[in-house]
Amino acid sequence: MAHGVETSFSRLLHYILSASSSLDLCVFSFSNMDLSRAVVLLHERGTTVRVLTDRDYSAITGSQIGVLLKAGICVRRDMSSVLMHHKFAVVDSRLLITGSLNWTLTAVQGNMENIVITEEPDLVQPFIAEFQRLWVVNDPARFYQNQ
Repeated sequence: MAHGVETSFSRLLHYILSASSSLDLCVFSFSNMDLSRAVVLLHERGTTVRVLTDRDYSAITGSQIGVLLKAGICVRRDMSSVLMHHKFAVVDSRLLITGSLNWTLTAVQGNMENIVITEEPDLVQPFIAEFQRLWVVNDPARFYQNQ
């Protein structure tokens, strides 16, 4: 990227890196190394990072989920029988980033995608609730309680 040139991807990174207290990330597929580095950097800065992803797609070749786990980021995999196809992030419980974009190199460089970024509480709150619901439902401790 040329110096001083702003792209939609650089704006996306700016919003992600603006997190000061928390980042809740719910993504179907995550193989983009630049986005992975941004998430790891947030974690290293002391930002609470929680990641929810699809069980099957978290293990595909090139997935950055292992990188996040090695960095100490708390990751949960959706264990339902259907695809966890969400693509959203909530920054500091106030800013929503959502749209069609999978967090992959192909999506960023080769697809026509859309992203909406908003601080409108009526839009942000349902995503916070959905993330929390999925976070609780996919707590690994739930799968070992009755064994």
